[in-house]
Amino acid sequence: MKRIAVILAAGAGTRMKSDLPKVLHLLKGKPLIRFVLDAIEGARFDRTVLIVGHGGERVIDTVGDRNVEFAWQREQKGTGHAVLQAKELLEGESGSVVVLSGDVPLVRSKTLLDLLRAHEEAGPAATVVTAEFADPTGYGRIVRGPGGVVERIVEQKDATEEERKIGEINSGTYCFAAGPLFETLPILGNDNASGEYYLTYVIGRFRDERLAVLPFVLDDVWEIFGINTAEHLRLAERHLEGRNHG
Repeated sequence: MKRIAVILAAGAGTRMKSDLPKVLHLLKGKPLIRFVLDAIEGARFDRTVLIVGHGGERVIDTVGDRNVEFAWQREQKGTGHAVLQAKELLEGESGSVVVLSGDVPLVRSKTLLDLLRAHEEAGPAATVVTAEFADPTGYGRIVRGPGGVVERIVEQKDATEEERKIGEINSGTYCFAAGPLFETLPILGNDNASGEYYLTYVIGRFRDERLAVLPFVLDDVWEIFGINTAEHLRLAERHLEGRNHG
């Protein structure tokens, strides 16, 4: 069974107040995207596909020495649309597809291996990496069903008042069975406040089709810490210094 990583790295990162593609901002002197690639290489994935868009040529130049394939997201139409751009490259593949973000640099190889192991042992259509936050503002919420399965993921801007009280959040990292993922992506809708094709809608469609979706709850929330601002970079750097000396 193949293990495939798909990294979302097409965003502009406007909150960084820089023309540099977000995944190329430096953390302790190293581009964010190279931290993610290190974790993937440590987990020994069979294939890695990087979705590029804004400043894509610069991103490709930065990681051209790595064993990576590239797919372009020419228009920013959401996370579901981004992963769909890998479909042609991965046509006919079976196995597990881990989707993660290029601006989440503190993920560990061990966590990716644990996620793959849990997913492959249980055999659901998807496994969603989640975490419990005291203040979940801004994050998509995990709506659980009977037996603790994931019923759906609702974005903050689309959530009801009751759903916003949920403390379990979507990390943006997932493990999918390749077949169901690429069968579902082309038929996603964009009926939401942003008009985008969310990857989270795949989860809802799986549940509509009675396909299992399970949670993978992460204890170390730093591993899903996304870099959106210069302050986030400083926080990640401080954490990394503590981790390296801990």
